[in-house]
Amino acid sequence: MNNTTKVAILDDYFQFFDASRTDEQAMEKLLALFTPDVEIVLNGTKRNGFESFIQTFHQFNSDIKHMWDSWELQDNGSYQTNWAVCGKTAEGAVYAKTGIDIAKLPDDGKIKYLENVQDDKTAFKKYE
Repeated sequence: MNNTTKVAILDDYFQFFDASRTDEQAMEKLLALFTPDVEIVLNGTKRNGFESFIQTFHQFNSDIKHMWDSWELQDNGSYQTNWAVCGKTAEGAVYAKTGIDIAKLPDDGKIKYLENVQDDKTAFKKYE
């Protein structure tokens, strides 16, 4: 699988993430992007599996929108992008966050590692 295809998969990740709160097909497509045992790292806390994370995230948020730079291939084979997100919590508070995502996908095209590094190290602590 070439670099362009992997970048397209990672772009799909953000698009499906945002849509998955209200669109069942987007949720199915989002979950299909990951290996079942994907390692998720959020603010340094590790967990395996994406489905429980996204379900918890949507319980605490009523809306979300990501913007991101191009995914860049790193020397270690991972991909990295800067991102910004704005959202609204289930309680109605709005927020904006920034950070980077680091992803690894083997040639089968499934994300096997996703690390979310917040500029604010205390952001999103309730999802850990």
